[in-house]
Amino acid sequence: MDAELTQLETQVEQLIGLYESLKAENRELRARVGRLEADNHSLSDKVKLAADKLEAMLEKLPEA
Repeated sequence: MDAELTQLETQVEQLIGLYESLKAENRELRARVGRLEADNHSLSDKVKLAADKLEAMLEKLPEA
């Protein structure tokens, strides 16, 4: 009986450790997603600005 309780206690401790590890990893991944979304938004704005500038330059070209 004591051996079974000790084994169960060990398994519970391992489960708690895994839970804490996954919780920390999840927190890190959420932060990374936030940074990547911000980068994506910034790059999208830059692409739109470049496209607008290119379009304005093309409008200034004389037609042949």
